[in-house]
Amino acid sequence: MPLSDLHPFEGHPFKVLDDELMAQTVESIKQIGVVSPLIVRPDPEGGYEILSGHRRLHAAQLAGLETVPVIVKEMDDDAAIIFMVDSNLQRENILPSERAFSYKMKLEAMKHQGERGDLTSAQVGPKSWAAQVVAEEAGDSKSQVKRYIRLTNLIPEILDMVDEKKIAFNPAVELSYLKPSEQKEFLEAMDYAQASPSLSQAQRLKKLSQEGGCTLDAMCEVMNEIKKDELDHVTIKNEVLRKYFPKSYTPKQMQDTIIRLLEKWQRSKQRDMER
Repeated sequence: MPLSDLHPFEGHPFKVLDDELMAQTVESIKQIGVVSPLIVRPDPEGGYEILSGHRRLHAAQLAGLETVPVIVKEMDDDAAIIFMVDSNLQRENILPSERAFSYKMKLEAMKHQGERGDLTSAQVGPKSWAAQVVAEEAGDSKSQVKRYIRLTNLIPEILDMVDEKKIAFNPAVELSYLKPSEQKEFLEAMDYAQASPSLSQAQRLKKLSQEGGCTLDAMCEVMNEIKKDELDHVTIKNEVLRKYFPKSYTPKQMQDTIIRLLEKWQRSKQRDMER
């Protein structure tokens, strides 16, 4: 099918990045073409909507192809969303934001299907039933699915930081309870402290928001505190240490050498005190 007839699934949450993996895919396509067909459905407004294969389409474009193999499926909107999510969640590396919006889209689609199927009259309502099914099919717990969906309440700047591992998942879930305006000010507080939030700090920020006291000054005060784990140990980055050791040294050898030097320094200090 001509590439010009294909367009992305509207609102799909999966990022198509020009990274190293994409470069490898482009090279593979140049050599052997697109092996796995894209899955698409007819669009009433013209052309075909991609359900599975957004990355392959982009790689084919970069490789200079004009056509790609496709399989056409007839699906309504809810079935298409569920198929699109399930197909893409099979990838090895899924970003937190991708998983968050995927779970949300699939949950809404399944709830809609449940309502149309008159599941509201069942003992378990459509919302609870759908959440359980989403969790089971994704291999996650129901509570974890809900925690991922909480991330969709984050402003884009903070969600990007979660994807980039600048903010950990658990603190990010707590930050999702802050109002959008508070989240924007939190970015200022984080920049002021030059630190990412710990879980306990994020929980305190959530509480401040619930109590109506989540001001910029209050957030700066919380973020500027020394974390407990920073009191418990000292971390020296590998690139800082490497310049003092031969390239052949393992981390264990570097650690042993540092300990020996510290012991030597300690003995020297003791001798100085005894004089």
